[in-house]
Amino acid sequence: MSIASPLSDSLVTVFGGGGFIGNYVAQALLARGARVRIASRNPEKAWPLKPLANLGQLQFARCDITREDSLKAALHGADYVVNLVGAFDGDLGEVMGEAPGRMAAIAKAGGAKGFVHVSAIGADASSSTAYASSKAKGEQNVLAAFPEATVLRPSIVFGQDDGFINMFAGLIELMPVLPVFGPEAKLQLVYVDDVAEAIAVALENPAQHGGRTYELGGPEQLSMMEINERIAAAQGRKRRFIAMPDGLSGLFASLPGTPMSRDQWTLLQPGSTVSEGAPGFADLGIEPRPLGQFLDKWMTRYRSFGRFGLSNERSKARESAG
Repeated sequence: MSIASPLSDSLVTVFGGGGFIGNYVAQALLARGARVRIASRNPEKAWPLKPLANLGQLQFARCDITREDSLKAALHGADYVVNLVGAFDGDLGEVMGEAPGRMAAIAKAGGAKGFVHVSAIGADASSSTAYASSKAKGEQNVLAAFPEATVLRPSIVFGQDDGFINMFAGLIELMPVLPVFGPEAKLQLVYVDDVAEAIAVALENPAQHGGRTYELGGPEQLSMMEINERIAAAQGRKRRFIAMPDGLSGLFASLPGTPMSRDQWTLLQPGSTVSEGAPGFADLGIEPRPLGQFLDKWMTRYRSFGRFGLSNERSKARESAG
């Protein structure tokens, strides 16, 4: 007989719930019997979740987190809160620095039992990038207003519908020769379902996980060059990758209309890996899954002949060997 989750029948407001990670967080919460309120500028992006919820289990709230009245409406009656809001453009100091603190203060005053704030590995108050410094400020403001909050710092999050692996997959599909920026930068890519599970586990036991910061990384560290090579191999494509020097990469990132901003390039250089000794998945009772567990299946749609592409090449290889 399964034991009911502490989140069962509780109301969880998920800020930024209409985004990539929010979709998986909502599913993890719904599976635990929680009532979920998606608070977002565009909550309709989360409407595909409707068939996964029982009657009355899923709510949608249009919310502007820079406005206190909008935050209060989204948090009304909430037992638990998750903040997933992140951005690389706009007023980052307000959206990721100040707004989370107001969010936490309102949640605390309203009697919320738990609060999970999702930040990022690399959050640093002294960083030259607005992204990293704003993330650090957000952590500080959340913990000042809600000391029992849990802060989660994931590395780059991957999933079947992400904007990271799929961006490189699309380029590799089209281009025979590709530049690789920050080729030696190490990333500890983390699976989106594992991040969602970490959020749910932290919410379920705020007495154990509250007031703590966890860094979430996958089970392996891969360089940007290795990631590109693995994607090409999973597509069954032979590609030439050119390691780009830092000076040229920085210049490229400064140009308008490029897929990588200057801030993103600056953040990429030191990589994104879990700090030695930092609490992480093991402390949450979760075993993270590697990219390789999923990549071959996800790259099927990028192959020359879809699901027949790689099998054809393997047949040719066997014929050549024979």
